[in-house]
Amino acid sequence: MNKSQLIDKIAADVNISKVAAGRVVDAFISSVSSTLKNGDDVALVGFGTFTVRKRSARIGRNPQTGKEIKIAAAKLPSFRAGKGLKDAVND
Repeated sequence: MNKSQLIDKIAADVNISKVAAGRVVDAFISSVSSTLKNGDDVALVGFGTFTVRKRSARIGRNPQTGKEIKIAAAKLPSFRAGKGLKDAVND
């Protein structure tokens, strides 16, 4: 399912317009992104938790030349599924 299909599904399930459903999806994505950017977690009980993981700097290798390169440290968004979501998928 892509974003437009999700918007269509939400609009049909809640009986609202696709434009309103699109604004809801955009607001959700924006809220989660800004919260993670501020270093906080987003926990939706029964669904899952969005967090930020830290990856330390490391030495890599250029596959074409074999030369060592430095890979900078990075922050990565992460999602851990909750029990409700796991149970729904496994039914």
